[in-house]
Amino acid sequence: MDLFDNAGMETVGIPNDSRGPLAVRMRPRTIDDVLGQDHLLAPGGPLRRLIESDSGDSGPSSVILWGPPGTGKTTLSYLIARSGARKFVELSAVSAGVKELRAVIAEARRHLTTSGAETVLFIDEVHRFSKTQQDALLPAVENRWVILVAATTENPSFSIVTPLLSRSIMLTLHGLGPEDIGKLLERAVSDERGLAGKFSLPAESKDMIVRLAGSDARRSLTVLEAAAGTTEARGESEITVEDVSEAIDVAAVAYDRDGDVHYDVISAFIKSIRGSNVDAAMHYLARMLEAGEDPRFVARRLMISAAEDIGMADPSALQTATAAAQSVALVGMPEARIILAEAVVHLATAPKSNAAYNAINAAIKDVRDGKVGSIPNHLRDGSVWASRQTGAGEGYKYAHDFPGHVVHQQYLPDELAGTRYYEPTENGYESQITPRLAKYRSIVDGEQ
Repeated sequence: MDLFDNAGMETVGIPNDSRGPLAVRMRPRTIDDVLGQDHLLAPGGPLRRLIESDSGDSGPSSVILWGPPGTGKTTLSYLIARSGARKFVELSAVSAGVKELRAVIAEARRHLTTSGAETVLFIDEVHRFSKTQQDALLPAVENRWVILVAATTENPSFSIVTPLLSRSIMLTLHGLGPEDIGKLLERAVSDERGLAGKFSLPAESKDMIVRLAGSDARRSLTVLEAAAGTTEARGESEITVEDVSEAIDVAAVAYDRDGDVHYDVISAFIKSIRGSNVDAAMHYLARMLEAGEDPRFVARRLMISAAEDIGMADPSALQTATAAAQSVALVGMPEARIILAEAVVHLATAPKSNAAYNAINAAIKDVRDGKVGSIPNHLRDGSVWASRQTGAGEGYKYAHDFPGHVVHQQYLPDELAGTRYYEPTENGYESQITPRLAKYRSIVDGEQ
Protein backbone atom coordinates (compact mmCIF):
# COMPACT_ATOMS: atom_id res chain seq x y z
CA MET A 1 0.00 0.00 0.00
CA ASP A 2 1.39 3.40 -1.00
CA LEU A 3 0.23 6.53 0.77
CA PHE A 4 0.96 10.04 -0.45
CA ASP A 5 0.04 12.95 1.81
CA ASN A 6 -0.91 16.40 0.61
CA ALA A 7 2.58 17.74 0.96
CA GLY A 8 3.70 15.46 -1.84
CA MET A 9 0.85 16.08 -4.26
CA GLU A 10 2.90 18.17 -6.66
CA THR A 11 4.72 15.06 -7.84
CA VAL A 12 2.51 12.29 -6.54
CA GLY A 13 3.18 9.00 -8.29
CA ILE A 14 5.83 10.53 -10.54
CA PRO A 15 9.22 9.85 -8.96
CA ASN A 16 11.97 12.40 -9.53
CA ASP A 17 14.65 9.73 -9.12
CA SER A 18 16.48 9.66 -12.43
CA ARG A 19 17.38 6.04 -11.75
CA GLY A 20 13.74 4.96 -11.89
CA PRO A 21 12.43 2.96 -14.87
CA LEU A 22 11.94 4.97 -18.05
CA ALA A 23 8.23 4.10 -18.12
CA VAL A 24 7.82 5.68 -14.67
CA ARG A 25 9.96 8.74 -15.43
CA MET A 26 7.97 9.42 -18.60
CA ARG A 27 4.58 9.15 -16.95
CA PRO A 28 2.50 12.17 -18.09
CA ARG A 29 2.36 15.03 -15.59
CA THR A 30 -0.66 16.75 -17.17
CA ILE A 31 -3.73 15.64 -19.05
CA ASP A 32 -2.38 17.19 -22.23
CA ASP A 33 0.64 14.86 -22.07
CA VAL A 34 -1.57 11.77 -22.31
CA LEU A 35 -1.41 10.05 -25.69
CA GLY A 36 -4.41 8.16 -27.01
CA GLN A 37 -7.78 7.90 -25.21
CA ASP A 38 -9.05 10.99 -27.07
CA HIS A 39 -12.57 9.59 -26.76
CA LEU A 40 -12.36 9.94 -22.96
CA LEU A 41 -10.38 13.14 -22.63
CA ALA A 42 -12.39 15.39 -24.93
CA PRO A 43 -13.51 18.72 -23.40
CA GLY A 44 -16.51 18.12 -21.15
CA GLY A 45 -15.89 14.38 -20.96
CA PRO A 46 -16.37 12.70 -17.57
CA LEU A 47 -12.70 11.77 -17.19
CA ARG A 48 -11.45 15.22 -18.09
CA ARG A 49 -13.98 16.82 -15.73
CA LEU A 50 -12.85 14.58 -12.91
CA ILE A 51 -9.17 15.30 -13.54
CA GLU A 52 -9.68 19.04 -13.88
CA SER A 53 -12.21 19.43 -11.06
CA ASP A 54 -11.34 20.81 -7.65
CA SER A 55 -12.01 18.91 -4.44
CA GLY A 56 -15.71 18.97 -3.70
CA ASP A 57 -16.82 19.63 -7.28
CA SER A 58 -19.86 17.72 -8.46
CA GLY A 59 -18.00 15.68 -11.03
CA PRO A 60 -18.33 11.90 -11.36
CA SER A 61 -17.45 10.32 -8.03
CA SER A 62 -15.88 7.02 -9.07
CA VAL A 63 -14.72 5.40 -12.27
CA ILE A 64 -13.78 1.94 -13.47
CA LEU A 65 -11.10 1.97 -16.15
CA TRP A 66 -11.20 -1.07 -18.41
CA GLY A 67 -8.49 -1.69 -20.94
CA PRO A 68 -5.45 -3.75 -21.92
CA PRO A 69 -2.09 -3.29 -20.21
CA GLY A 70 -0.08 -0.16 -20.94
CA THR A 71 -2.99 2.09 -21.89
CA GLY A 72 -2.66 4.61 -19.04
CA LYS A 73 -4.96 3.36 -16.30
CA THR A 74 -2.44 4.05 -13.52
CA THR A 75 -1.38 7.35 -15.06
CA LEU A 76 -4.95 8.63 -15.20
CA SER A 77 -5.46 7.74 -11.55
CA TYR A 78 -2.37 9.78 -10.62
CA LEU A 79 -3.67 12.75 -12.61
CA ILE A 80 -7.01 12.57 -10.80
CA ALA A 81 -5.18 12.51 -7.48
CA ARG A 82 -2.99 15.49 -8.38
CA SER A 83 -6.00 17.71 -9.03
CA GLY A 84 -7.91 19.39 -6.25
CA ALA A 85 -5.39 18.77 -3.41
CA ARG A 86 -6.58 15.20 -3.09
CA LYS A 87 -4.88 12.50 -1.10
CA PHE A 88 -3.82 9.40 -3.01
CA VAL A 89 -3.88 5.79 -1.84
CA GLU A 90 -2.95 2.84 -4.02
CA LEU A 91 -3.92 -0.75 -3.33
CA SER A 92 -3.21 -3.86 -5.34
CA ALA A 93 -6.02 -6.38 -5.44
CA VAL A 94 -3.37 -9.09 -5.59
CA SER A 95 -2.09 -8.42 -2.08
CA ALA A 96 -4.66 -6.29 -0.22
CA GLY A 97 -7.40 -7.87 1.89
CA VAL A 98 -10.63 -6.62 3.46
CA LYS A 99 -8.74 -5.52 6.59
CA GLU A 100 -6.42 -3.23 4.62
CA LEU A 101 -9.31 -1.94 2.56
CA ARG A 102 -11.39 -0.99 5.59
CA ALA A 103 -8.39 0.71 7.20
CA VAL A 104 -7.92 2.89 4.12
CA ILE A 105 -11.61 3.79 4.04
CA ALA A 106 -11.62 4.67 7.76
CA GLU A 107 -8.59 6.92 7.28
CA ALA A 108 -10.20 8.54 4.25
CA ARG A 109 -13.34 9.35 6.27
CA ARG A 110 -11.25 10.84 9.07
CA HIS A 111 -9.22 12.90 6.60
CA LEU A 112 -12.36 14.14 4.85
CA THR A 113 -13.91 15.18 8.17
CA THR A 114 -10.85 16.94 9.57
CA SER A 115 -9.44 18.61 6.46
CA GLY A 116 -12.23 18.44 3.88
CA ALA A 117 -9.79 16.88 1.39
CA GLU A 118 -10.91 13.93 -0.70
CA THR A 119 -9.00 10.68 -1.07
CA VAL A 120 -8.48 8.99 -4.40
CA LEU A 121 -8.36 5.23 -3.88
CA PHE A 122 -6.70 3.53 -6.82
CA ILE A 123 -7.18 -0.25 -6.96
CA ASP A 124 -5.19 -2.03 -9.61
CA GLU A 125 -6.51 -5.33 -11.00
CA VAL A 126 -9.80 -4.86 -9.15
CA HIS A 127 -11.22 -7.94 -10.89
CA ARG A 128 -9.05 -10.00 -8.50
CA PHE A 129 -11.05 -8.71 -5.53
CA SER A 130 -13.57 -11.21 -4.20
CA LYS A 131 -17.26 -10.33 -4.00
CA THR A 132 -16.82 -9.67 -0.26
CA GLN A 133 -13.96 -7.25 -0.90
CA GLN A 134 -15.90 -5.46 -3.63
CA ASP A 135 -18.96 -5.22 -1.38
CA ALA A 136 -16.77 -3.59 1.29
CA LEU A 137 -16.22 -0.71 -1.12
CA LEU A 138 -19.89 0.09 -1.58
CA PRO A 139 -20.50 2.40 1.45
CA ALA A 140 -17.31 4.35 0.72
CA VAL A 141 -18.27 4.87 -2.92
CA GLU A 142 -21.93 5.54 -2.14
CA ASN A 143 -21.10 8.23 0.45
CA ARG A 144 -18.08 9.51 -1.47
CA TRP A 145 -15.71 8.90 1.40
CA VAL A 146 -13.29 7.99 -1.40
CA ILE A 147 -13.10 8.63 -5.11
CA LEU A 148 -12.61 5.13 -6.42
CA VAL A 149 -10.50 4.65 -9.51
CA ALA A 150 -10.52 0.92 -10.25
CA ALA A 151 -8.42 -0.53 -13.06
CA THR A 152 -9.09 -3.87 -14.73
CA THR A 153 -8.04 -5.75 -17.84
CA GLU A 154 -11.15 -7.95 -17.70
CA ASN A 155 -14.69 -7.11 -18.74
CA PRO A 156 -16.24 -5.35 -15.71
CA SER A 157 -19.66 -6.75 -16.59
CA PHE A 158 -18.37 -10.19 -15.61
CA SER A 159 -15.72 -9.36 -13.00
CA ILE A 160 -17.24 -6.47 -11.01
CA VAL A 161 -20.32 -6.83 -8.78
CA THR A 162 -23.40 -5.05 -10.11
CA PRO A 163 -23.89 -2.68 -7.13
CA LEU A 164 -20.35 -1.34 -7.57
CA LEU A 165 -20.82 -0.97 -11.32
CA SER A 166 -24.05 0.99 -10.81
CA ARG A 167 -22.27 3.44 -8.49
CA SER A 168 -19.39 4.08 -10.90
CA ILE A 169 -18.83 5.25 -14.42
CA MET A 170 -17.23 2.60 -16.60
CA LEU A 171 -14.75 3.91 -19.14
CA THR A 172 -13.07 1.78 -21.80
CA LEU A 173 -9.46 2.53 -22.67
CA HIS A 174 -8.15 1.54 -26.08
CA GLY A 175 -4.71 0.21 -26.90
CA LEU A 176 -2.44 2.91 -28.27
CA GLY A 177 -2.06 2.99 -32.02
CA PRO A 178 1.31 2.86 -33.82
CA GLU A 179 1.31 6.64 -34.29
CA ASP A 180 0.85 7.32 -30.58
CA ILE A 181 3.50 4.75 -29.62
CA GLY A 182 5.87 6.42 -32.08
CA LYS A 183 5.25 9.83 -30.56
CA LEU A 184 5.84 8.42 -27.10
CA LEU A 185 9.19 6.97 -28.15
CA GLU A 186 10.28 10.25 -29.74
CA ARG A 187 9.30 12.11 -26.58
CA ALA A 188 11.22 9.65 -24.39
CA VAL A 189 14.36 10.04 -26.51
CA SER A 190 14.41 13.84 -26.29
CA ASP A 191 12.79 14.61 -22.93
CA GLU A 192 15.04 15.48 -19.97
CA ARG A 193 13.13 12.95 -17.85
CA GLY A 194 13.85 10.29 -20.43
CA LEU A 195 17.01 9.74 -22.45
CA ALA A 196 17.65 13.50 -22.60
CA GLY A 197 18.82 13.51 -26.21
CA LYS A 198 21.81 11.27 -25.51
CA PHE A 199 20.68 8.76 -28.11
CA SER A 200 19.18 8.86 -31.58
CA LEU A 201 16.43 6.49 -32.73
CA PRO A 202 16.40 5.85 -36.50
CA ALA A 203 13.06 5.17 -38.16
CA GLU A 204 13.72 1.45 -38.64
CA SER A 205 14.59 0.98 -34.95
CA LYS A 206 11.56 2.98 -33.85
CA ASP A 207 9.29 0.97 -36.16
CA MET A 208 10.62 -2.27 -34.72
CA ILE A 209 9.91 -1.16 -31.16
CA VAL A 210 6.42 -0.03 -32.21
CA ARG A 211 5.74 -3.48 -33.65
CA LEU A 212 7.10 -5.26 -30.61
CA ALA A 213 5.12 -3.11 -28.20
CA GLY A 214 1.79 -3.76 -29.88
CA SER A 215 -0.58 -1.31 -28.18
CA ASP A 216 1.28 -1.26 -24.84
CA ALA A 217 2.92 2.10 -24.04
CA ARG A 218 4.75 0.74 -21.01
CA ARG A 219 6.25 -2.10 -23.01
CA SER A 220 7.48 0.30 -25.70
CA LEU A 221 9.39 2.36 -23.14
CA THR A 222 10.79 -0.75 -21.47
CA VAL A 223 12.14 -2.01 -24.80
CA LEU A 224 13.54 1.43 -25.64
CA GLU A 225 15.34 1.66 -22.31
CA ALA A 226 16.84 -1.80 -22.71
CA ALA A 227 17.97 -1.02 -26.27
CA ALA A 228 19.54 2.24 -25.15
CA GLY A 229 21.48 0.31 -22.51
CA THR A 230 22.83 -1.99 -25.21
CA THR A 231 23.78 0.99 -27.37
CA GLU A 232 25.56 2.65 -24.47
CA ALA A 233 27.47 -0.54 -23.71
CA ARG A 234 28.82 -0.43 -27.29
CA GLY A 235 29.98 3.14 -26.72
CA GLU A 236 27.61 4.43 -29.41
CA SER A 237 24.65 6.80 -29.45
CA GLU A 238 22.52 5.50 -32.33
CA ILE A 239 20.05 2.79 -31.30
CA THR A 240 20.12 0.19 -34.07
CA VAL A 241 17.75 -2.64 -34.94
CA GLU A 242 20.43 -5.03 -33.69
CA ASP A 243 20.47 -3.20 -30.35
CA VAL A 244 16.72 -3.63 -30.04
CA SER A 245 16.99 -7.34 -30.91
CA GLU A 246 19.85 -7.97 -28.49
CA ALA A 247 18.18 -6.03 -25.70
CA ILE A 248 15.02 -8.12 -25.75
CA ASP A 249 16.68 -11.39 -26.72
CA VAL A 250 14.73 -11.96 -29.92
CA ALA A 251 15.79 -12.00 -33.54
CA ALA A 252 14.87 -9.08 -35.73
CA VAL A 253 12.27 -10.70 -37.93
CA ALA A 254 12.07 -9.17 -41.39
CA TYR A 255 8.44 -8.15 -41.39
CA ASP A 256 6.69 -5.05 -42.70
CA ARG A 257 3.05 -4.88 -41.61
CA ASP A 258 2.23 -2.77 -44.65
CA GLY A 259 4.42 -4.61 -47.16
CA ASP A 260 4.66 -7.83 -49.14
CA VAL A 261 6.16 -9.89 -46.32
CA HIS A 262 3.12 -9.21 -44.17
CA TYR A 263 0.81 -10.66 -46.81
CA ASP A 264 3.16 -13.56 -47.56
CA VAL A 265 3.30 -14.66 -43.92
CA ILE A 266 -0.43 -14.40 -43.28
CA SER A 267 -1.06 -16.22 -46.58
CA ALA A 268 1.29 -19.04 -45.59
CA PHE A 269 -0.37 -19.15 -42.16
CA ILE A 270 -3.90 -19.57 -43.52
CA LYS A 271 -2.82 -22.04 -46.20
CA SER A 272 -1.05 -24.15 -43.58
CA ILE A 273 -4.24 -24.30 -41.51
CA ARG A 274 -6.25 -25.15 -44.63
CA GLY A 275 -3.74 -27.89 -45.44
CA SER A 276 -4.02 -29.32 -41.89
CA ASN A 277 -0.31 -28.74 -41.19
CA VAL A 278 -0.43 -27.64 -37.58
CA ASP A 279 3.36 -27.35 -37.25
CA ALA A 280 3.73 -24.95 -40.17
CA ALA A 281 0.75 -22.96 -38.92
CA MET A 282 2.37 -22.64 -35.49
CA HIS A 283 5.63 -21.48 -37.09
CA TYR A 284 3.94 -18.69 -39.01
CA LEU A 285 1.94 -17.69 -35.95
CA ALA A 286 5.21 -17.35 -34.02
CA ARG A 287 6.77 -15.28 -36.81
CA MET A 288 3.88 -12.85 -36.80
CA LEU A 289 3.73 -12.46 -33.04
CA GLU A 290 7.51 -12.08 -32.64
CA ALA A 291 7.50 -9.42 -35.36
CA GLY A 292 4.87 -7.45 -33.46
CA GLU A 293 1.80 -8.28 -35.55
CA ASP A 294 -1.44 -7.20 -33.88
CA PRO A 295 -2.83 -10.38 -32.27
CA ARG A 296 -6.35 -9.11 -32.92
CA PHE A 297 -5.61 -9.19 -36.65
CA VAL A 298 -4.49 -12.81 -36.37
CA ALA A 299 -7.63 -13.66 -34.39
CA ARG A 300 -9.86 -12.11 -37.05
CA ARG A 301 -8.19 -14.20 -39.74
CA LEU A 302 -8.74 -17.33 -37.69
CA MET A 303 -12.48 -16.62 -37.57
CA ILE A 304 -12.52 -16.28 -41.35
CA SER A 305 -10.54 -19.50 -41.74
CA ALA A 306 -12.92 -21.37 -39.45
CA ALA A 307 -15.90 -20.39 -41.60
CA GLU A 308 -14.25 -20.64 -45.00
CA ASP A 309 -12.08 -23.75 -44.72
CA ILE A 310 -13.70 -25.81 -41.94
CA GLY A 311 -17.32 -24.79 -42.03
CA MET A 312 -19.87 -27.41 -41.08
CA ALA A 313 -17.28 -30.17 -41.02
CA ASP A 314 -16.63 -28.93 -37.47
CA PRO A 315 -19.07 -26.15 -36.45
CA SER A 316 -17.27 -25.76 -33.11
CA ALA A 317 -14.17 -24.40 -34.91
CA LEU A 318 -15.86 -21.04 -35.45
CA GLN A 319 -16.89 -21.00 -31.80
CA THR A 320 -13.27 -21.57 -30.80
CA ALA A 321 -12.00 -18.87 -33.15
CA THR A 322 -14.61 -16.37 -31.93
CA ALA A 323 -13.86 -17.12 -28.30
CA ALA A 324 -10.16 -16.70 -29.06
CA ALA A 325 -10.76 -13.30 -30.66
CA GLN A 326 -12.76 -12.11 -27.66
CA SER A 327 -10.17 -13.43 -25.23
CA VAL A 328 -7.26 -11.86 -27.11
CA ALA A 329 -9.02 -8.48 -27.03
CA LEU A 330 -9.43 -8.75 -23.26
CA VAL A 331 -6.06 -10.25 -22.34
CA GLY A 332 -3.53 -8.80 -24.78
CA MET A 333 0.05 -9.93 -25.28
CA PRO A 334 2.05 -11.83 -24.24
CA GLU A 335 -0.60 -14.20 -22.83
CA ALA A 336 -2.68 -13.89 -26.01
CA ARG A 337 -0.13 -16.11 -27.74
CA ILE A 338 -1.42 -19.09 -25.74
CA ILE A 339 -5.01 -18.43 -26.74
CA LEU A 340 -4.10 -18.06 -30.41
CA ALA A 341 -2.01 -21.24 -30.30
CA GLU A 342 -4.96 -23.22 -28.95
CA ALA A 343 -7.22 -21.90 -31.71
CA VAL A 344 -4.61 -22.72 -34.37
CA VAL A 345 -4.32 -26.31 -33.12
CA HIS A 346 -8.12 -26.73 -33.25
CA LEU A 347 -8.45 -25.28 -36.75
CA ALA A 348 -5.44 -27.00 -38.28
CA THR A 349 -6.43 -30.44 -36.98
CA ALA A 350 -10.16 -30.09 -37.70
CA PRO A 351 -11.85 -31.80 -40.69
CA LYS A 352 -12.18 -29.39 -43.58
CA SER A 353 -15.06 -28.27 -45.79
CA ASN A 354 -15.52 -25.19 -47.95
CA ALA A 355 -19.08 -26.14 -48.90
CA ALA A 356 -20.69 -23.18 -47.10
CA TYR A 357 -18.10 -20.85 -48.65
CA ASN A 358 -18.88 -22.19 -52.13
CA ALA A 359 -22.62 -21.98 -51.48
CA ILE A 360 -22.71 -18.29 -50.64
CA ASN A 361 -20.36 -17.43 -53.49
CA ALA A 362 -22.56 -19.27 -56.00
CA ALA A 363 -25.72 -17.65 -54.63
CA ILE A 364 -24.17 -14.18 -54.79
CA LYS A 365 -23.03 -14.80 -58.37
CA ASP A 366 -26.60 -15.66 -59.41
CA VAL A 367 -27.95 -12.54 -57.71
CA ARG A 368 -25.33 -10.35 -59.39
CA ASP A 369 -26.13 -11.99 -62.72
CA GLY A 370 -29.76 -10.99 -62.32
CA LYS A 371 -31.09 -14.45 -61.45
CA VAL A 372 -33.44 -13.30 -58.73
CA GLY A 373 -37.00 -13.93 -59.91
CA SER A 374 -40.19 -13.28 -58.00
CA ILE A 375 -40.74 -14.60 -54.50
CA PRO A 376 -43.43 -17.30 -54.58
CA ASN A 377 -46.73 -15.76 -53.52
CA HIS A 378 -47.33 -18.22 -50.66
CA LEU A 379 -44.01 -17.17 -49.06
CA ARG A 380 -44.80 -13.47 -49.04
CA ASP A 381 -45.82 -11.56 -45.94
CA GLY A 382 -49.60 -11.67 -45.64
CA SER A 383 -49.80 -9.77 -42.34
CA VAL A 384 -50.40 -6.38 -44.01
CA TRP A 385 -53.91 -5.63 -45.32
CA ALA A 386 -52.70 -4.37 -48.69
CA SER A 387 -50.64 -7.51 -49.23
CA ARG A 388 -53.56 -9.78 -48.34
CA GLN A 389 -55.54 -8.26 -51.18
CA THR A 390 -53.06 -9.78 -53.63
CA GLY A 391 -53.27 -13.19 -51.98
CA ALA A 392 -49.88 -12.90 -50.31
CA GLY A 393 -49.28 -15.81 -47.94
CA GLU A 394 -52.20 -17.86 -49.19
CA GLY A 395 -51.48 -21.55 -49.54
CA TYR A 396 -48.39 -21.45 -47.33
CA LYS A 397 -47.77 -24.77 -45.57
CA TYR A 398 -46.49 -24.45 -42.01
CA ALA A 399 -43.69 -27.02 -41.87
CA HIS A 400 -44.25 -27.90 -38.21
CA ASP A 401 -47.72 -29.21 -39.04
CA PHE A 402 -46.28 -32.03 -41.17
CA PRO A 403 -44.42 -35.28 -40.40
CA GLY A 404 -40.73 -34.68 -39.79
CA HIS A 405 -41.41 -30.90 -39.92
CA VAL A 406 -40.68 -30.87 -43.66
CA VAL A 407 -43.26 -30.46 -46.43
CA HIS A 408 -43.44 -30.41 -50.23
CA GLN A 409 -43.46 -26.73 -51.16
CA GLN A 410 -41.68 -24.36 -53.53
CA TYR A 411 -39.27 -21.95 -51.85
CA LEU A 412 -37.02 -20.65 -54.62
CA PRO A 413 -38.31 -18.32 -57.35
CA ASP A 414 -39.49 -20.06 -60.53
CA GLU A 415 -36.33 -19.01 -62.37
CA LEU A 416 -34.14 -20.82 -59.84
CA ALA A 417 -36.28 -23.85 -59.02
CA GLY A 418 -34.12 -26.91 -58.43
CA THR A 419 -30.90 -24.93 -57.97
CA ARG A 420 -28.41 -26.45 -55.55
CA TYR A 421 -25.95 -24.11 -53.83
CA TYR A 422 -24.87 -26.09 -50.79
CA GLU A 423 -23.28 -29.47 -51.43
CA PRO A 424 -21.97 -30.97 -48.16
CA THR A 425 -18.84 -33.06 -48.08
CA GLU A 426 -18.28 -36.37 -46.33
CA ASN A 427 -15.86 -34.81 -43.84
CA GLY A 428 -16.47 -34.58 -40.10
CA TYR A 429 -19.89 -33.49 -38.91
CA GLU A 430 -20.88 -32.57 -42.45
CA SER A 431 -21.07 -36.27 -43.30
CA GLN A 432 -24.14 -36.40 -41.05
CA ILE A 433 -25.73 -33.52 -42.95
CA THR A 434 -25.44 -35.20 -46.36
CA PRO A 435 -28.11 -37.94 -45.93
CA ARG A 436 -30.41 -35.64 -43.93
CA LEU A 437 -30.23 -32.90 -46.54
CA ALA A 438 -30.88 -35.39 -49.35
CA LYS A 439 -34.03 -36.54 -47.54
CA TYR A 440 -35.22 -32.96 -46.94
CA ARG A 441 -34.66 -31.99 -50.57
CA SER A 442 -36.54 -35.07 -51.75
CA ILE A 443 -39.58 -34.20 -49.62
CA VAL A 444 -39.53 -30.47 -50.49
CA ASP A 445 -39.26 -31.28 -54.20
CA GLY A 446 -42.20 -33.73 -53.98
CA GLU A 447 -40.15 -36.79 -54.85
CA GLN A 448 -41.54 -38.71 -51.85
